[in-house]
Amino acid sequence: MQKDPEIEERIKSLGKAVGLMVKVVVGLFLLVLFLLSYIAYTGKGTWVFEKEPEVVPTQTVEENTEAVKDTFWHAPDIASLDGNPAKEQILYGKDLIANTSKYFGPKGLVKAKATNGLNCQNCHLDAGTRVFGNNYGSVFATYPKYRPRSGTIENIYKRVTDCFERSLNGVAPDSGSKEMEAIVAYINWLGKDVKKGEKAAGSGLKDLAYLDRAADPDIGKVGYEKHCVSCHTATGQGMWNADSSGFTFPPLWGIHSYNSGAGLYRLASLAKYIKYNMPQGVTHDNPKLTDEEAWDIAAFVNSQTRPSKDIRKDWPKINEKPVDHPFGPFHDGFSEEQHKYGPFKPIVKKRKEMEGAKKN
Repeated sequence: MQKDPEIEERIKSLGKAVGLMVKVVVGLFLLVLFLLSYIAYTGKGTWVFEKEPEVVPTQTVEENTEAVKDTFWHAPDIASLDGNPAKEQILYGKDLIANTSKYFGPKGLVKAKATNGLNCQNCHLDAGTRVFGNNYGSVFATYPKYRPRSGTIENIYKRVTDCFERSLNGVAPDSGSKEMEAIVAYINWLGKDVKKGEKAAGSGLKDLAYLDRAADPDIGKVGYEKHCVSCHTATGQGMWNADSSGFTFPPLWGIHSYNSGAGLYRLASLAKYIKYNMPQGVTHDNPKLTDEEAWDIAAFVNSQTRPSKDIRKDWPKINEKPVDHPFGPFHDGFSEEQHKYGPFKPIVKKRKEMEGAKKN
């Protein structure tokens, strides 16, 4: 019987197709076996080519924040005073720092009108405990010490007296008085855990870089009106409390503010204080103002009128005057204007050159 060539060709084609399908199926089967030998199903809906690495828990944002905080000095817990024989004295010292005007202000319980009505904590925030809030963390550890402003070795009593006479523009309590002893006891207790001779991280004020230009009071006035008037008022006179025994928000110039001998009358000190603590509510690690705003606002505030102080005996060695001390004479040849507002970098450079020449 003669074979039909067309049918025979179709049979051959069908055979080839079946053979190809068999090869594909076998190939797919082998591929699956290969993959299964390298892939493990995790049970979570994902495939991995090797054993899933062990997950190591990481710190939360809050835990990381706490870790950073732990690098800075922080005040001892008030509760730890229980059983301390000096507890009453230390707590009285804290109250004197927090509410100085209550005892020495316009209606002072100890001595009325002995100060301008400010509280120590207006400069030393949170009763001297805030990180980079001009706190007392390292005072006990670093005093007595030589202070160029007086040219002498000073103890803590002298340091407190300076604050009363300059920042509070008043008269300090006697060194042996109940109030002075309580203030010193509180300051000493705050710094009791700092190693003698060392400055704890986060104490004092946080450094702020100098500008490449002079700070500008006119620009600062705009910044002051934008950021500061709600608390310190447009006239800079602050806000009295309900019975006028002190200030809810302190005045920044005028008769009730710090005098020309105070530390904050130095521009660098005020600028860094403002940068990392103002407006109210900011923290050193989350400031609101730019560096330039802080410098310019500080320049505006310190350009305003305030009580003066006889500082003729300050800085007996003129070469030890800070670059931002605004009163001459100076050994570096720069003017009072530049020493008050900057730019400070040229002064720093010149002084380094003078110091280098002296060594050579």
